[in-house]
Amino acid sequence: MEKEKNILTCVDCGTQNCKFKVRSYPEFCPTTNLDEGDLEWALERYDEGNNHKIMTASAEVEYEGYGHLTRVEEIMEFARKTGAKKIGIANCIGLIKEARTFAKILRANDFEPYSVICKVGAVDKSSIGIAKECENIGAAMCNPILQARLLNKIKTDLNVVIGLCVGHDSLFYKYSDAYATTLVTKDRVTGHNPAAVLYTATSYYKKLTPKD
Repeated sequence: MEKEKNILTCVDCGTQNCKFKVRSYPEFCPTTNLDEGDLEWALERYDEGNNHKIMTASAEVEYEGYGHLTRVEEIMEFARKTGAKKIGIANCIGLIKEARTFAKILRANDFEPYSVICKVGAVDKSSIGIAKECENIGAAMCNPILQARLLNKIKTDLNVVIGLCVGHDSLFYKYSDAYATTLVTKDRVTGHNPAAVLYTATSYYKKLTPKD
């Protein structure tokens, strides 16, 4: 069977001219091939609920803190601009020190942090059909859906993820009532700096692109 030709998308563009006022685009550009109905649909969504406030605050934080505010500071500034007072923390048990430090910083800046750790409920992995061998690195399952539910019951204004596993974070985002953002993305190998792999993809991590 003939292999399907790769579809070119934004990562294949050499211009990124969509951010400039004077623009030229490659033939495959999603912007020039856009269905106007999709664009209108997206723009209309920014008027739903709190979406406009979120977008405005995000743009202001990006502009005002560009290059000099850390992610922690940006989250607090974003919370101030959106009126978020109760800050939920959905953290991995392996990053409890980081979560404690973040909570301390939040309290010092007049926020109310509420943390729910990933192992909440203390349920064995095998009890819900996860393979028994997975318990070799810890018997208790991570419970992101319960983390979200408990923070929903507290009625947090904004939730912050600290180090949830790949996939567990996906479930947390799905079930979180409050808008959610990420402070720490887990990567045990790189000290929670997953971008390191991208920066070294042509050297130390060339094994990830063996055909190059």
